[in-house]
Amino acid sequence: MFHLFQEFPPLRFQPIFRSYLWGGRRLATDLHKNLPEEGIWAESWEIVDHPQAQSIVAEGPWRDWSLGKLMETFPASLIGPNANPVENAKSQRFPLLLKYLDCQNVLSVQVHPDDAYGATLSTPDLGKTEAWVILACSPGARVYAGLLPGVTKQLLREAIETGRTQECLYSFEPRVGDCIFIPAGTVHALGAGLLVAEIQQASDCTFRLFDWNRVDQDGKPRPLHIEQALDVIDFERGPVEPIRSSTDEVATLENGAEVASEVLVRCDKFCLERFGQPGTIRFASGTFRIVTVPHGAARLESDLGAIELATGESALIPFSCPSTSLVVQHDSTVLVASQGTQHHEQLNAS
Repeated sequence: MFHLFQEFPPLRFQPIFRSYLWGGRRLATDLHKNLPEEGIWAESWEIVDHPQAQSIVAEGPWRDWSLGKLMETFPASLIGPNANPVENAKSQRFPLLLKYLDCQNVLSVQVHPDDAYGATLSTPDLGKTEAWVILACSPGARVYAGLLPGVTKQLLREAIETGRTQECLYSFEPRVGDCIFIPAGTVHALGAGLLVAEIQQASDCTFRLFDWNRVDQDGKPRPLHIEQALDVIDFERGPVEPIRSSTDEVATLENGAEVASEVLVRCDKFCLERFGQPGTIRFASGTFRIVTVPHGAARLESDLGAIELATGESALIPFSCPSTSLVVQHDSTVLVASQGTQHHEQLNAS
């Protein structure tokens, strides 16, 4: 199939709100999302190309185009010729998904498969490796990440059958700013009282092990997927610790300026960076980038246009976007997710 190549400006999408029983209203109060006046809202899907949801361009010449339609028409323009796009029987999919989560109640204990297992499902999907960044947490809030040392498949099965699943889980009290990396196969749950930014593979494949014995709005327990979960758990992984002292990548220019790029996660699925110092960072070509501002404000500038991003807002920098810079404002935090090695320069520091 012949695909067109098109230079794109930064793209802003309409957020997609998801209502689950563990959500609340902090997407509105903390991230300024325009939620419906009533109801509890658990997630804001910022950028997604998946059969379950499609991001729609919010403004500009590509307004009302879905991310899926853009991918079908301009895949190399969006993700580049060497970005290893995921292919299924029907189309290429944009490989990453960005979301915010308001966890007012504990989420189910769950695990995600890898790509190989996801491809074998009756409705094939990607695997799901993900990373969380803690934006806010209530006193006593916990994160469940990984199994305790020595927990085997048989021990976990027995614990599930006797109502002792929680006894097998490793947990800790997170701090604001913590990053938690959850590769496919890792048992996990976000606890009550957390506001989280998440980058993940573009998958909605989740196997629930335990749902804290609660019921939905109809008084029924949500389905569990115990056998599938036991099949995909990596029992060698053990406890997962938060990333609190990440790797800084510094590029010094002739004028002595430095890039303040805090690399939170680098894996075969994505790279996640955090920028917390004011200044202007020029991105080199070679990959697409997803940019979101959990706190403060930033501006994306390119030869084809600029986008102002306030707290809670996100944008996609396509592979073909020329001469792109990120301007981080004072007292702001910006997260940038991408594929491939990162290259950028700090042009000035405010």
